[in-house]
Amino acid sequence: MIIVTTESVPGKETMEFKGFVRGSTVQSKHIGKDIMAGLKTIVGGELKEYTEMMEEARKKAIGRMVEDAKAKGANAIICMRLESSAVMQNASEIIAYGTAVLVEE
Repeated sequence: MIIVTTESVPGKETMEFKGFVRGSTVQSKHIGKDIMAGLKTIVGGELKEYTEMMEEARKKAIGRMVEDAKAKGANAIICMRLESSAVMQNASEIIAYGTAVLVEE
C-alpha cells in the first residue's frame, strides 16, 4: 500500500477514487509507565515510555486505515493525516485518515 501526504502519488496516474478511509485506536497510560514518566519529569528529558506508546498507537491506526483501503479495492492512500485528541483523563485517540485511490501499477 502506497501512503502519501500529497494529493497524488508522484509518477503515478490516479485511475479511480475509492473514498475516505480511516483507522483509529485509543491508548491509555499504563500505571507503571506513568510512575516512571513522572519521575523523569523531575530531571527532564524524553519520556520514552510515552514515545513508544504513541508510536505503537500510530502504527495501529495506520494499519487499520490500510485495511479499510484494501477492503475498498485501493492500492494507495493520498492526503494521509494523523491526529490525536484526549478522550478522557489519561487516554488519547490517534486517528489516521486519507483518501483511498487506485493508481496505475
